[in-house]
Amino acid sequence: MIIPHIPVLYKETLKAFEDINEAYIIDCTTGYAGHSEGLLEQNENIKLICNDQDDEALEFSKTRLEQFSSRVTFNKGNFEHVLDKFKDFEIRGILADIGVSSLQLDKKDRGFSFTSETLDMRMDQGQELDANFVVNSYSQDELERVFKECGEVREYKKVASLIASNRPFTSAKQLAEFLSQKMYKGKLHPATLPFQGIRIEVNDELGVLTRLFDSIELSKPKNCVIAIISFHSLEDRIVKNYFKKWSKKCLCPSEAFRCTCGNDNALGKVITRKPIIPTKEEIKENVRSRSSKLRIFKFD
Repeated sequence: MIIPHIPVLYKETLKAFEDINEAYIIDCTTGYAGHSEGLLEQNENIKLICNDQDDEALEFSKTRLEQFSSRVTFNKGNFEHVLDKFKDFEIRGILADIGVSSLQLDKKDRGFSFTSETLDMRMDQGQELDANFVVNSYSQDELERVFKECGEVREYKKVASLIASNRPFTSAKQLAEFLSQKMYKGKLHPATLPFQGIRIEVNDELGVLTRLFDSIELSKPKNCVIAIISFHSLEDRIVKNYFKKWSKKCLCPSEAFRCTCGNDNALGKVITRKPIIPTKEEIKENVRSRSSKLRIFKFD
């Protein structure tokens, strides 16, 4: 079969799980199953829970991983719920490759790309909220919030005002061309960050990631490796802050004269003090990897 995707930080991700020889690893965002296949080949005794909210991704992955069918469980759903659903399983690894997948970017009918004739951006096509509603129905104040908090758009007020004053927009292509005409052209396409904001809003990506971490913290999986690949600072900040919180030994208030909590409250340790980033060779081979960051934590 033709594999239309190169998984980012592939070798580095597999290395994070190389010592796991039993139990289950959860791939929260299976996508085209690039990382999943590598894990099943590398770790001959592990079983894998392949999760994705995209039906097309799951169907592709079922075919690709058919030879490992006795060791794979497929699950459709948002990854914020996956740990709750499989809480009775012995989980030794959790992998999440956050953000929009190549499958979604490359399919023009999904509405993620600048050349798409639709305005959708739903990762789960069964949900109601889509980009069309955000762009054409949100108030200007709501759009400002989306572009500021989710898109980190410097001129968020201007972008919100331009869209609110010139809608409706019927396609991602139309919106991207409009922003290209109206906004300053720097290193990034003028629609890059606004599109990021809309996509994150549509899929509640930051909320979903936070709730995944909350569920992990609640379950405290023993001897479990957590590996998260993020693609922008908003995601990476959430990952970094949770890993820092989980590794804190002392929980006393900063103003406390001395430690009274026992100084033994760490849930595990951060494996990557600095995030792992792609090599120049990987970026040359796969330009979509350029902003990826891998952080790893291990529970005791």
